[in-house]
Amino acid sequence: MSIRSLCTTLVLALACIGSANVRAADFKEIEALYQAGNVDQALARADAAIAVQPRAAQIRFLKGVMLMDQGRNAEAIEVYIALTQDFPELADPYNNLAVMYASSGQLSAALAALQSALRNDPQHQRARENLGDVYLSLALQAWDAAAAQGKGEDAQLQRKLRQAEQIVPASVQSSRSRRRR
Repeated sequence: MSIRSLCTTLVLALACIGSANVRAADFKEIEALYQAGNVDQALARADAAIAVQPRAAQIRFLKGVMLMDQGRNAEAIEVYIALTQDFPELADPYNNLAVMYASSGQLSAALAALQSALRNDPQHQRARENLGDVYLSLALQAWDAAAAQGKGEDAQLQRKLRQAEQIVPASVQSSRSRRRR
């Protein structure tokens, strides 16, 4: 899943739900800067808008997306956690938090975040897709452990591992290979 395409979809959804006191011009300006590739400038503008409007959910969410885009994962996680605390009814911050957790191999935390997202919005398509990725990754962990115990002698288990490894998301694969070392 592309962070930019995820951003566009989720930011539009949050724009409809977000705080009424956020000036549309602020949000549009920040989004335009971000879409044009001026992420540092967009982040600075987002921080300024949030300082004036601390409950600006859609700007805070966009800030999290921009931080993810820059690989500033710890900061993005902080933004999403704060959003889930301030706006526990929103599904999108939980979904993005789950993506962050899963990409760092924290599958139990990702699972809990996705369950919260789906409690808030049972029809959230991205959260459902991500839930499948997390379940597959958890299955891979279990099969890896079973294969290690059996010293790789079970042909059916090895087949499951090969098939699952072909479809597991690349971000989870990289964290999985780091854990295996």
